[in-house]
Amino acid sequence: MSLVFDIAVTHIRARIRQTLVGLMGVATGVGFSVMMAALMEGSQRDFVTQLVDALPHISVTDQRREPPRQPAEDAYAAAQIYGLTTPVIRPGIKNPYAIIASIESWAPGSVAPSVQSKTVLRFAGRDTAASVIGIDPRREPNVSKLARQIVSGSLDDLYKASNAVILGSGLARKIGARVGNSVTLVGGNGRSLSATVVALSHTGVSQIDESQAHTLIKTAQILAGQTGLVNEIRVRTNDAMNARDVAARIEIETGYKALSWLEANEDLLAAFQIRNFIMYAVVGAILLVASFGTYNIISTITHEKTRDIAILKSLGLPARTVRRIFVIEALAIGVMGVLAGWILGYVMSLGMGQIEFKSPYMDATRLPILYSPLHYVIAGAVALAASAIAGYFPARKAASVQPVDIIRGAS
Repeated sequence: MSLVFDIAVTHIRARIRQTLVGLMGVATGVGFSVMMAALMEGSQRDFVTQLVDALPHISVTDQRREPPRQPAEDAYAAAQIYGLTTPVIRPGIKNPYAIIASIESWAPGSVAPSVQSKTVLRFAGRDTAASVIGIDPRREPNVSKLARQIVSGSLDDLYKASNAVILGSGLARKIGARVGNSVTLVGGNGRSLSATVVALSHTGVSQIDESQAHTLIKTAQILAGQTGLVNEIRVRTNDAMNARDVAARIEIETGYKALSWLEANEDLLAAFQIRNFIMYAVVGAILLVASFGTYNIISTITHEKTRDIAILKSLGLPARTVRRIFVIEALAIGVMGVLAGWILGYVMSLGMGQIEFKSPYMDATRLPILYSPLHYVIAGAVALAASAIAGYFPARKAASVQPVDIIRGAS
C-alpha cells in the first residue's frame, strides 16, 4: 500500500500547477456552497424568529374544531340536523386558570392568559380599528417578546395609570398619539372607556405595529363587558419545533382549539421547503462544476503517465492497483480542496456577516448568517464523492491499457 501512495504523491508533485488548479476548483466549490448555505438558512431562521418566534408558539382559544352537536344527534344515531343555529355559549374559556395550571404541570415551557378583543381607537376626532390584547405583565415576558419590543416606557407602566394602554408604534403614528395622551377605546358592544397611553411597542412587522394595542387583562375585560373573561391562553414551548405535539395534547385534554405556529404557517413552511431544495440544488451544481476540474487534472495525469502505467503493469501490478493509484490521487486533491474550502467558506461567511444595511423599515442591520457544522459536512462529503467519481473513470481507463500497445507506440 505504501508503494501505491508513493506513486500517487509523485504524480501529484510532478504536475504541481495543475494540482493547485484542481485543488482551488474544489475549494471554491466547497467555500461558496458553505457560504450560500449559511446565508440562506440564516436568513430563513431570522425570518422565522422575527415573524413567528416573536409570538407565542401556541394559542388556545375559546373556539372548537367542530361546532357543538345538537341534542337529537346525541340521542339518535340516525338523526342529522340541518339549518339549526348552534346553542348560545358564553364567550371565554371555562376555568382558564385551572387549565393553565394543568398545562404548566406537564408542558415544557411557559403559559399566560390573555383577552383578545376588537375595538375602535378614537383620538383627535379620528376612529381607527385596533386589536386590543389584555395581558398579565408578570407572565407575558415568558411567552412573547413584548417587554423587549417596547421603545418608549416599560411593560410595568401598565400598573401606573388607570386603564393604561400600550400602543404599537405604527398605530400611534397613524392616529398621532404620544405617551401621556388619553385615547378612547370603544368595544364591539358599544362600551367605551378612556385610557392613557403609557408606552409604545415596535415589533418590526408593520401589520402588527399598526393594529395592535395592549392593556391589563382587567381593562380588556371591562371593555368587553364580561368580568373574568379569558378567551385565549398563550403558550411558549422550550422547543418551538415541538409546538405541534404540545398543541395536539392540549386540544385533547381541554377540547378547545389549540393552534400552533407550525399549523398557522403551513404555507410559509412549504415555501421554505421549496427554497431549501433550490438552495441545495444550486450548491450541488457548484460542487459538480468543481468536480470537472478534478476530472480534468486526473485525466491529464493519466494521459501523460501512460508509459509509466505500462512499466508498472509489466512489472506485475494488477489493474486494480493501477486504478487505486489514480483514485487516491483524486481523493488527495479532494481532501486538500475540502480543507481549503472550509476555511474559504468560513472567511466568506464572516465577511458577509459584516455587511450592513441601513433602512427605517428594517430592524436587522447585518446579514443573518447561520454557522452550522452540518453545512461543512455536507459540502465536504459531496466534494469528496465527486472527486472520487471524477477520478474513477480516468483510473479505469488507465487500468485497461495494455503494456505491449504502449511500448509499441500504439494509441
